[in-house]
Formats: sequence, structure tokens, C-alpha cells
Amino acid sequence: MGIIVHHLENSRSQRVLWLLEELQLPYEVVRYGRESTTGRAPKAVADIHPLGKLSLLQDGSLTLAESGLIFEHLLGKSPVDIGQPIDPIIRQRYQLFMHYAEGSLMPPLFALLVLNRMGDAARAAISELKQSFAEHLTWMNAELETRVWFAADSFTAADVMMSFPLEAARQRGGLDSRYEKLNLFLERVHAGRRIAPRWPRADLTRLPDTSSRSENSTPVPVSTSLCVSRSGRRASSRTIIFQASQAVHSS
Repeated sequence: MGIIVHHLENSRSQRVLWLLEELQLPYEVVRYGRESTTGRAPKAVADIHPLGKLSLLQDGSLTLAESGLIFEHLLGKSPVDIGQPIDPIIRQRYQLFMHYAEGSLMPPLFALLVLNRMGDAARAAISELKQSFAEHLTWMNAELETRVWFAADSFTAADVMMSFPLEAARQRGGLDSRYEKLNLFLERVHAGRRIAPRWPRADLTRLPDTSSRSENSTPVPVSTSLCVSRSGRRASSRTIIFQASQAVHSS
């Protein structure tokens, strides 16, 4: 068994798919819709890992959870060099943003998304969180004032790691036109992440819409297709979609 990515629609796991394309590693995808009542991954995911959360990656006998661990594992399998830079100063920046994306940036953003659904009862907490998150946005924007990518002069896996929270922030977290450099970064990300029609851009950038999902999902295999990385090279991939209805795919 080769590499299998368990991918929840409109989630952090989009970064794993992008990284695999950059690393030009062959893989298969098992794609899951969200439960209609909770917006979470289907309960069937717990059969793969007891926490029942995605992203998950299987590689032979290994089952890996957590984006950072998955990134480290995949970066060690490919000769494509977008991992830790050799220069110690640049390496520290790379490590900073690899950990910052999930450790500092996602928690307040996720809290904002949840509290925004609670209305007046959460208004005071929302105001404080927005102010706190704006400080993150200001700092990140300043970091890109004199550079194109977060860690180094060239693209690295740290930029892949940073992509999802910034896309989510632009949707609902206050990342607007005031943060010019962050918006330019996302434009570069979208220009470089040329993924085939099987993964339409909307699927990679919009936040979950759980209104029409069913809790009863069945895996449906679809045809083999190709994705395109920033380098323009293609990595073969195969998709299985967990949907309540019949599989939907592009060829």
C-alpha cells in the first residue's frame, strides 16, 4: 500500500495534497464530506485513527495524524528540496512558521469562527479576539514587507503550512485589503497551486457549508486523474470520495 491521504473537504488537509504535488510523490485520496449536524468528519474516520480527526495519512503500515508530523514524514521521502534550509538563520524562520501556523495562528481564528455563530451572547469575547487576531495579521504582514515567502527567499513547506489559516482568515477572520502583503502572498499561492479540475479552487479556499451533508457516508471509488504542482510536473493520484450520494468527479 502506498501513500493514502484522508481528506476532509474545506479543511487543513488541503495542504497535504498540495505538498504531495510539490514533492511529486504518487498518492491516493479518500475524500470525506462533513456531517450535516456538526460539520465534522464522519464517524467512520475513527476506524482509521481513534481520535477521529483529519488530516490523516497512511503510508504502508504507518498511520500518521497532525499536519506537522505528516509534513515531516513526506519531506523525508522526496528529493525535492523545499524542507529545512541549511542556513541557520533561515532555518529558524522556517521552523517558526511551520509551528506558528497551527500553534499560534489557528487557535484564535478557530475561536472566532465558533463565536461568530453564537450571536449576542459572545459579542464581548468576539471583540477581544478580533483585536488579538488583528495583531497576528499586522505582524505577519510586516514579516512580508521585505520578502516574498515567509521563511526563505524561495518557496518552502512553511508557506504551504501557512496557506490554510490565511485563506480562512481572508474568508472570515478580518484579513482584508489593509493587509496588502498577506493578500499578495495568497495570490502567489493560488497562482502556484495549479490543481486539476478534480480539486476546484473553491474547494480549497472556502470554509465549510454543512447544510446539505449526511451523516451516513459510503466510500465510492472514482477514476484515476492527474494533479499539477507549482513546477508544472504531474503526480498521479486516485480519489475515493465519501459521499451520501453517488461519486462526483472530473476527468
